[in-house]
Amino acid sequence: MFEAVGLFVLGLFLLALGGDSIVKGASGLAQRFGASPFAAGLVLVAFATSLPELAVNLQAVVRGQQALALGNAVGSNIVNFGLTLGLAAFAAPLVVRWRALAPLLVLLLVGTLVVIGLGLDGALSRWEGVAMLVAFVVVVAYATSRTRHEAPELQDAIAAFAQTQTNLGLNLVRVLIAVLLLHLGAYLIVGGNGLWSFGNAAPALAGGFGSPNAAIIGAGLGLSPLLTGLLPVAIGTALPEVAAAVAAARRGQGDIVVGHVIGSSLFNLLIVLGGMAALHTVPLPASFVRFELPAAAVFALMLYPMLKGDLRISKREGAILLVALLAWVGFELLMLHQ
Repeated sequence: MFEAVGLFVLGLFLLALGGDSIVKGASGLAQRFGASPFAAGLVLVAFATSLPELAVNLQAVVRGQQALALGNAVGSNIVNFGLTLGLAAFAAPLVVRWRALAPLLVLLLVGTLVVIGLGLDGALSRWEGVAMLVAFVVVVAYATSRTRHEAPELQDAIAAFAQTQTNLGLNLVRVLIAVLLLHLGAYLIVGGNGLWSFGNAAPALAGGFGSPNAAIIGAGLGLSPLLTGLLPVAIGTALPEVAAAVAAARRGQGDIVVGHVIGSSLFNLLIVLGGMAALHTVPLPASFVRFELPAAAVFALMLYPMLKGDLRISKREGAILLVALLAWVGFELLMLHQ
């Protein structure tokens, strides 16, 4: 158990490093090949922070741990709102000028409700997964078109987020290092615990099987694979993003923080969950459709009046989100013992 926890934490650290490296590398390459800093920044702000979760879910799906992947995909959305946004707003009130975020939040809420409806038959089919991927492309196009009409100072802030060196060789190295780190980090969390010795490193690099550290920790805590993805994995993979969000809040970058949360949640719902279904029909446990997906919808709904009101998320509202997250965790643990 202690070895599994140590490797799990190491995996989280590698995911954080890999996520940072791929953001810089992808931004540099995009601008190298003609993308404007604004366009690159928009995509990075909205979706890049979900890449560690995507790496974890790919490992889980490859190893037949779909329940853990499901839990991580939707648990990450709940943690995005309750922990990331809650702590950031509690650290410093978030002023939000990005008016396109409110309709994007509505799209997230509608998408979550649609997935609940699609899951009433107990599964997401491959065609439903493909439709979710197409919906994501539509959302990206919509977000890009809406944001081009935002205030110039907001566009400048988004463009500044993507500023990095555009040297081709440097950014190719960044991306290669990121892919390696994301793979190893996800492997340590989901795949196995054979990296303590150099002799066992080759299977890990190749994606070999091993004792799943997340499952060991979940079993030690008495959690099912679904709850393991919902709680320790979703919360653990969000911690680097939480730290970055708190720092951004203190710098007065409320738009970046809220854009991260809404964009990342859309990515998790439509790309991660939809991609899983597009590859292979995904069974959805009844409890997942009745409790976890509706919880994600409720957290998104809680944010809507904050964005439609004074465009400011106060410390008090951040505290409300944190309390709601603790209540949700308590509910999940209570249901575990029913």
